[in-house]
Amino acid sequence: MSDANVVVRLAGLTKRFGSQVAVDDLSLEVPEGSVFGLLGENGAGKTTTLQVLLGLVAPSAGRVEVLGLDPTKRGLEVRRQVGYVPEVPALYDWMTVAEIGWFAAGFHPDKEVGAAGYQARFDERAEAFGLPRGRRIKALSKGTRAKVALALALASDPALLILDEPTSGLDVLVRREFLESMVDLAGSGRTVVLSSHQIGEVERVASHVALVHKGKVLLAGPLEDLRARTFQLALTFTNREHPTAPPEGSPLTLVDAADTVRQGVWLVHAPDRSACEMMRALPGVEGLEITTPTLEDIYIAYMRGRRPERSPAPLAVHVA
Repeated sequence: MSDANVVVRLAGLTKRFGSQVAVDDLSLEVPEGSVFGLLGENGAGKTTTLQVLLGLVAPSAGRVEVLGLDPTKRGLEVRRQVGYVPEVPALYDWMTVAEIGWFAAGFHPDKEVGAAGYQARFDERAEAFGLPRGRRIKALSKGTRAKVALALALASDPALLILDEPTSGLDVLVRREFLESMVDLAGSGRTVVLSSHQIGEVERVASHVALVHKGKVLLAGPLEDLRARTFQLALTFTNREHPTAPPEGSPLTLVDAADTVRQGVWLVHAPDRSACEMMRALPGVEGLEITTPTLEDIYIAYMRGRRPERSPAPLAVHVA
């Protein structure tokens, strides 16, 4: 991928707070026009990573590039070009929806957008989201407040939108509407980086994903490639003497495995489905069923990593 098609690049990003390592040698590339899901449990290092991207936190080591800029040196310039919605948006409760749009427009005097342009875009988004313009922020539901924050972020017409747990606490319908709107944004040429621990939900809308655990990348890349190369094998064994891993030298890489006397469930990486078929011919294997796991299944398997002698290497982080 050419540099022109990469919106965010992280190389060996590490962030320490005293003796605590929040982000550990993290490397990623986010392609232009993608919905990139940065997924992991609470405390995985997602928010710290986003704060580094915005120039709000300085990295301890590594290289960071956002829209061709180094946020550690040009953080203000980066923040002017990026729309950001934190998990808990800081909104003035005493303002109405219309007033907060007018107020925020005053911070965008640049020639490309301008206060009038910002106001027009905010009004357009407010109408599209069905926001009650005359109602005060304090009287809005959490879901509606999230839509206000998104409208404010989009009004500057950013090339990159960063969302940190934006659906936290929202009801199921609002969460789905919110996430599906991200696909429309990517379709219009914007890039969305979406941090969340709701792996199943983000799977429906993301084009690219990175799974993060304890500050480390477990795997990253296009979701379509991940689905095409990851399989769950349900094995039936004839007796106790059965394989406990793919044969040495086979194209299968074992990520996680759990066996009983007669059955086994393995999660493997393989070039394709046909490569998994070789397991049928192994001594002690009576039956084999091959299915495609969910992204949540894959993430849990990576975290558990049962039985592999060494942790599986992260999938290639090259993105198309």
